[in-house]
Amino acid sequence: MTVRRTLTGLLAAGLIAAAAALIPTAPADATTAGPGDLPFGSATTVGLHNTYDPAAFPYLAQGLDTGTGMIELDLWPNIFTKRWQVSHSNPFGNSNNCTAASTPAQLYGGSTDQYLENCLDDVRVWLAAHPGAGPLVIKLELKPGYSADLGMGPDQLDALIADHLGSAVLRPADLLAKPGGGSYASVDEAVRAGNWPRRSALAGKVLLYAIPGTVELGNPFDTLHTDVEQGRHLRDLAAAGRIGQAQVFPSVLGAATGDPRSQYTGADTSIRPWFVVFDGDASTFVRTIDTAWYDNAHYLLVMTDSHLVAPEISATDPTADQARARTEQLAKAHASIVSSDWRRLASVQSLVLSRG
Repeated sequence: MTVRRTLTGLLAAGLIAAAAALIPTAPADATTAGPGDLPFGSATTVGLHNTYDPAAFPYLAQGLDTGTGMIELDLWPNIFTKRWQVSHSNPFGNSNNCTAASTPAQLYGGSTDQYLENCLDDVRVWLAAHPGAGPLVIKLELKPGYSADLGMGPDQLDALIADHLGSAVLRPADLLAKPGGGSYASVDEAVRAGNWPRRSALAGKVLLYAIPGTVELGNPFDTLHTDVEQGRHLRDLAAAGRIGQAQVFPSVLGAATGDPRSQYTGADTSIRPWFVVFDGDASTFVRTIDTAWYDNAHYLLVMTDSHLVAPEISATDPTADQARARTEQLAKAHASIVSSDWRRLASVQSLVLSRG
């Protein structure tokens, strides 16, 4: 009797196992995957506003230590020295928490108020010391815009970034290769096809994007803003077969209904396919805009001033529960990056959530 029951149990277990083998295993996707398995465009992370500011952190590396998904650097082109200064409001010098680090120990000591190349060196050294970290987004606000006619344009910025970050940069060209061979015609086509790498494949990588600066936008004599200049730069490099030189993604600044790239008209209609990053006010996005459009196309959507979304919470010191709830709220609203000044909340800055 005992033998019969044992045989019966074995037969039942075998039938169950056989049936289970016939059930297909669901592939990892944006709804079932862990944080590392999410495609880059299917995740929501948190970012730090004005990370370079000494009032935010004594050293830039301390901002990176929070595990944040984005840092921000404000740039001023010095047309005399041909170097990029990093400062919030000083057009004549550096005012920042970057060091001239070449080793991890130097990230937390020594002189600050360095140039852009030193800030990039800090990022490179920090990533090398934290091999599982990333991907990291670096938002560049070009305060007065480019000065290409004076030798401080997108070409020069590309060269500087390539020199100091090297292969750590996720370039626009890196999205263009089709998995089965061939190439997409633009980053728009690549992103719409879901060609973002998975986050696990982007450990140690940096994506940089540029926005027009506040000084530039307030200058009535500046008729060529950073977004247009950066878009033309990518378009022209691609036409010349040199898209691999581009290090920085252009972005559309400002929350707007519909496709905000429609503002680029006339001859600039052709730059639209080179924009897949969008940056604007979180409250406006949440109140009035169909943000699912960005998510469905796998575009990156950076929501700024996230604390102002109703109900408002502290800009700098909300509770961890408040900040996490806000991040979850904006993740459901299809944000790629929830930008904040929550400098003391590493548990929130390091969040990686499924988008949408």
